[in-house]
Amino acid sequence: MTIGGIVALAFLIGGSFYFTSGKSKLNVDLERITVSEVTKGPFQESIPQNGTVLPLTTIYLVTPDGGRVDQKFVEDGAILKKGDPILKLNNTELEMNLANNTTTVSSMLAQMQFSKVTAQQNTVNKLTNMADVELLFKEAERVYNLDKRLYEQKVIGSQEWQTAQNNYNYLSQKRKLTQEILHQDTLSRAQQEEQDKRSLEGAQQTLAILKSRVNDLVLRAPVDGQLTSLDAEIGQSKTPGAPLGQLDVLDGFKVRLSDVDEHYINRVFTGQTGTFTFNDTAYKLKIVKVYTQVTNGRFMVDMNFVGKVPKGIRKGQTLQITLALSDETTAVLVPKGGFYQQTGGNWIFKISEDGKTAYRVDIQLNRQNTDYYEVISGLKPGDKVITSSYETYGNIQELVLKK
Repeated sequence: MTIGGIVALAFLIGGSFYFTSGKSKLNVDLERITVSEVTKGPFQESIPQNGTVLPLTTIYLVTPDGGRVDQKFVEDGAILKKGDPILKLNNTELEMNLANNTTTVSSMLAQMQFSKVTAQQNTVNKLTNMADVELLFKEAERVYNLDKRLYEQKVIGSQEWQTAQNNYNYLSQKRKLTQEILHQDTLSRAQQEEQDKRSLEGAQQTLAILKSRVNDLVLRAPVDGQLTSLDAEIGQSKTPGAPLGQLDVLDGFKVRLSDVDEHYINRVFTGQTGTFTFNDTAYKLKIVKVYTQVTNGRFMVDMNFVGKVPKGIRKGQTLQITLALSDETTAVLVPKGGFYQQTGGNWIFKISEDGKTAYRVDIQLNRQNTDYYEVISGLKPGDKVITSSYETYGNIQELVLKK
């Protein structure tokens, strides 16, 4: 009995040590798990993203002045040529401004014409006066020269000579004054004509702008394309700047990734590439624009097709894009699987060399793509690991593999 008690106590102590040492075991059917082999090979970090096919160029149609929708010429989805009418707006205030401005320009033209005629008449009068003064001056000059000689010869007296001298001096000054008045009149007329010209040009420019704005009440296609998202009904009022629709230019497509996690915002740049499969054929894309604004933890990226564009692709289609974040390198790889959700990539069940058990090993993972994790430490090529889900294993330390 003493010997039996000692043996029982020994088993009790051994069992207690075994079960408290963390080496708990669980029998697992091999058919219910996924066994993968660690390999070494080419690796490129990438992330899966959903992309939406959009037209390469989209032009948004707006009304700068607003108005009431008076007439629709086409419906949503129509294929248009440049200049084709889309709809007509009615804006009474704008049309009244045009009419008033037209009247103002007409009145200005009439006033300018009247002022020009008046200025011409004043100039003619001044030229006539100048001609009269010039004639009188020449006559006074002739008498002055004649009387000067006669006075020197003592043919005439000093009184007559003084009269000729005074008359000559007076008309000489009057001639100079008349010439200055004529010169100032010429300058003043030129300045007035230039001022009137600028005023008329300004009024005509305003009139041209108003005419253009009234013409823009008939909304026309700015380029060839397809009308989409037309938001206008007869009688509906549109405020200035209100969007009326958009015109998709049918010269190509782009792909927009609108749900990229902000975690990658410092690792996504223009020029990076991505791939997708369409009708069993692989195609390549290149990033052309990164929208750095983050909304709800997400940002957008625009990509263009490199090379051929898939036939039959349509606006609004969703594509499964694999976006590359690095160049291709050689790395130790472990296939992706459900194990990561329970371990966070910190450990994994590695199968023993005899294939009968699997035990926990600490690992360190780095980058990833759609198929693999890059292994930094803890595993080597040729190792076999369990990559399926560990959800039912709890704190089990060792798996006993059963066929």
